[in-house]
Amino acid sequence: EVQLVESGGGLVQPGGSLRLSCAASGFTFSSYAMSWVRQAPGKGLEWVSGINSGGGSTSYADSVKGRFTISRDNAKNTLYLQMNSLKPEDTAVYYCAKYKGFGYYSDPNNYDYWGQGTQVTVSS
Repeated sequence: EVQLVESGGGLVQPGGSLRLSCAASGFTFSSYAMSWVRQAPGKGLEWVSGINSGGGSTSYADSVKGRFTISRDNAKNTLYLQMNSLKPEDTAVYYCAKYKGFGYYSDPNNYDYWGQGTQVTVSS
């Protein structure tokens, strides 16, 4: 059974940092690209960042480029998202998701398994 379990969310002040983790199990983690996708209150899903299976290629939404860093540790079956210089508009539930292997990377429809999400709130 595929499982993705996010952790690391919380309340942080504007300008602060958080590191999200996603522990994966039930599949060969090192064989699949992964992404972080978020959903702000009252809005749809927004792809945030993706990383290829080996970790050597990453991509980011323009809204987070230069502030967020995605990484993975295939030995630990874990995906990370380092978030710096957080803004109130980054407030959302953050999900890690397993890429199906085809289709646009940035399209949330091209992910077949999702975690339960972790809440990130940026507020003073």
